[in-house]
Amino acid sequence: MDLEPGTMDSVRSGPFGQIFRPDNFVFGQSGAGNNWAKGHYTEGAELIDSVLDVVRKEAENCDCLQGFQVCHSLGGGTGSGMGTLLISKIREEYPDRMMLTFSVFPSPKVSDTVVEPYNATLSVHQLVENADECMVLDNEALYDICFRTLKLATPTFGDLNHLISATMSGVTCCLRFPGQLNSDLRKLAVNLIPFPRLHFFMVGFAPLTSRGSQQYRALTVPELTQQMWDSKNMMCAADPRHTPLPHRLGHVPGKMSTKEVDEHDQRPEQELLLLRGVDPEQREVERVRHPA
Repeated sequence: MDLEPGTMDSVRSGPFGQIFRPDNFVFGQSGAGNNWAKGHYTEGAELIDSVLDVVRKEAENCDCLQGFQVCHSLGGGTGSGMGTLLISKIREEYPDRMMLTFSVFPSPKVSDTVVEPYNATLSVHQLVENADECMVLDNEALYDICFRTLKLATPTFGDLNHLISATMSGVTCCLRFPGQLNSDLRKLAVNLIPFPRLHFFMVGFAPLTSRGSQQYRALTVPELTQQMWDSKNMMCAADPRHTPLPHRLGHVPGKMSTKEVDEHDQRPEQELLLLRGVDPEQREVERVRHPA
């Protein structure tokens, strides 16, 4: 959905246009003008019923509806204003379903709009109240990954979107493929959220290497484990090594065993259990109840 037809036309005519049903495209004519209020209260409010009709039809086609995934940015008017309006409306209509968002926060490095901080600030309150899980994606961190890790001289929005798509694929792989410790959206929330409002997740991706150095990097378990918690691989501009995290979860597709990954994970357990007030001596019990 969008409040202007231009982006929808480009998606339709692009290489992935055939993936979507034609009647699932919902768009307005005027745009939000990078204004959160227009997306949330005026232009978006006029279009939201049409969007909810599409959501309702898709939900009725599901045999066992688990939840919703919303991809939006918080810098513009549509993604922030109308995106949070859609989340609140879905919450009203499906209060017992999980709401997972992939929210792209703005950055001055890849932006030319001065009102992005205001749009993001107004949106965060809505995400705290109406979302169950929020994957924090930061344009600044994505830009740094492209520039420093992938060695791209002039990263484009296509490069940033490629990183986001790879991260989304990794986060949802446990929903789409069989595995030993697979979990659904609800179990993901139970294992990672200590308090209901603390549902903003830092997401990382490994391995990330530039094209010229791929042949010189050994993709061993210690290497991948080190990259998993490296700030250079995080999709938001924060360093997990200097932040006490209540829980962690790693999705490791492939033939690696969870025992191998656990043996090479060197992060102190005291930091992992700090926010929950758990005795570090009981870490094995806690790991069974709250796998990290």
